[in-house]
Amino acid sequence: MPAKIHSDETGQIFRRFCRHRPALAGLFVIILLLICAVFAPFIAPDDPYKIGSNFETAPDSEHLLGTDQVGRDVFSRLIYAARVSVIVGIGTVSVSTLLGVILGLEAGYFGGKADMIIMRIADIFMSFPSLILIMVISSILGPGLDRIILVLGILGWPAVARLVRGSVLSVKQMDYTKSAVALGFGTGRILFLHIMPNIAGPVLVQATFGIAGAILIESALSFLGMGVNPPAASWGNMLTDAQSLTSLTGKPWLWIPPGLTILLCVLSFNFVGDGLRDALDPKSIR
Repeated sequence: MPAKIHSDETGQIFRRFCRHRPALAGLFVIILLLICAVFAPFIAPDDPYKIGSNFETAPDSEHLLGTDQVGRDVFSRLIYAARVSVIVGIGTVSVSTLLGVILGLEAGYFGGKADMIIMRIADIFMSFPSLILIMVISSILGPGLDRIILVLGILGWPAVARLVRGSVLSVKQMDYTKSAVALGFGTGRILFLHIMPNIAGPVLVQATFGIAGAILIESALSFLGMGVNPPAASWGNMLTDAQSLTSLTGKPWLWIPPGLTILLCVLSFNFVGDGLRDALDPKSIR
């Protein structure tokens, strides 16, 4: 029978995760990010697309983080931009993980020509400079949230597939997998009920790091004008609006909030990934 995570083991994993203080801090930031993304209309003090008469005003009681070049409230745009990051992160990882798990399971379990073909395709994908390739594809397809998710998801599956393949090669040698084969269980049942639960931990950790990477790439694309279409709020295009020397030197409220938010968000997902990796490792000692 496959090894299952019992309640006592789940408690140990939870306790190991809780002892990882950066991971707890990162989880708190991620929860705040999700709250801002879901309840943005109720949290934002102003319409993020409303053009006002006060241009590039410093933070005050009316505008907590000031206004941008056309009088829009920076704080409101910062909150609404969290929606873009959450959608891109979760959407990209969903696509890449789905493709990577399916192809990795097939390559690792069946081996042979299927393994060779899938891994060679993965090598080809990983040999290209990812950011440049994404920029080229985005320039051809045009900017848009759905296109970003699709491109990042398709280009992100090789890392997941290689991880899944390696885990499957190890797990399929276990006694419970061999017993399931000897008992005549179907391939689907063996893959998804006996193998998949035992490789879910590494896949979850990889997905966490993948979300951080997707948010960072989306911010870079939006900064370069190949990401989210204005006037939609994105942390990347907020930085684009503040790239003039005047803004960098004299108007820090235009670039520090989005830049700091990107930094905290990416660090938080990386910290949570580190915490999950240590918590799921039975040899972890903290």
